[in-house]
Amino acid sequence: MTTARPALDPELRELLADMPLMSQLSPDVLAQLRRLPSTPVEPLLAHRQVDRREVTVPAKDGVPIPLSVFSPVNIDPTTGAPCVYWMHGGGMVMGDRFSQIDIPLEWLDEFGAVVVSVDYRLAPEATGTALVDDCYQGLLWVAEHAAELGIDPARIIVAGASAGGGLAAGVTLLARDLGAPAIAAQMLICPMLDHRNVSTSSRQYADGPGVWTREMNEFGWRAVLGDLTDDEVPAYVSPALAGDLSGLPTTYIDTGSAEVFRDEDTDYATRIWAAGGQAELHVWAGGFHGFDALYPQARISATARRTRTEWLARLLLPDSAT
Repeated sequence: MTTARPALDPELRELLADMPLMSQLSPDVLAQLRRLPSTPVEPLLAHRQVDRREVTVPAKDGVPIPLSVFSPVNIDPTTGAPCVYWMHGGGMVMGDRFSQIDIPLEWLDEFGAVVVSVDYRLAPEATGTALVDDCYQGLLWVAEHAAELGIDPARIIVAGASAGGGLAAGVTLLARDLGAPAIAAQMLICPMLDHRNVSTSSRQYADGPGVWTREMNEFGWRAVLGDLTDDEVPAYVSPALAGDLSGLPTTYIDTGSAEVFRDEDTDYATRIWAAGGQAELHVWAGGFHGFDALYPQARISATARRTRTEWLARLLLPDSAT
């Protein structure tokens, strides 16, 4: 049975017409995608006054996890800078710590934020809680080294896009349940939250090519879950499973109306409200998965990115006009 889909934003539809799309992922296709050149970060830093530092932190099993730290050169050591701890997208199976890094670097520009991006291990080589644990260990390192990094420990924000948004949600649940570190807010950009893949929006974006389809989503989740059965999947890996969403920091969630993750993302915001929490939700009409990262020049993309920055300004600069 064919399921009708919301129309794409007209400008995005034109831009997407020139992009090669897939309907499914396979191990061979994934291997090809991983051989493509990674995102070069140097052009993004060339016009910025930024200090860059590369460190590694040990994962729970001792494997070194790379972190890139980007700091504005003019941090005020008396007040400390906000920190954006970034988790990249890529369906849990691809990407690196420089993927979509242009998004948090805008917040370095706007707020003088220190941006820390984590190179968590990827599935299927790493499975289960390994990915979210890698991200959590990196966050612990950031909090423990806040003074050295010039970070205000009361203004650490976890953020991520797509798979990284799901990992950010999982890290936030971990930090809540383990009691540390303190997280001021979570920014979940079109997050990958639910391994069950059974929502209406999931079914709408099946059986055809797309930026991220139901079939591609199933591949990513199979890769990360490995041998786990449905009742063994931890909520830290698939945050939609969390029975209790109380006690979370203020949350920003956005998604497109024309993408697989629309319904699981809107449901997550609804459940935060139901638990008495604070969440801001934006569903961008006609937006496909990752539209603002792929085509930042589009009007809807510029609006989405500006809206996130304005939300952060209300959080980080409450006494200033946005």
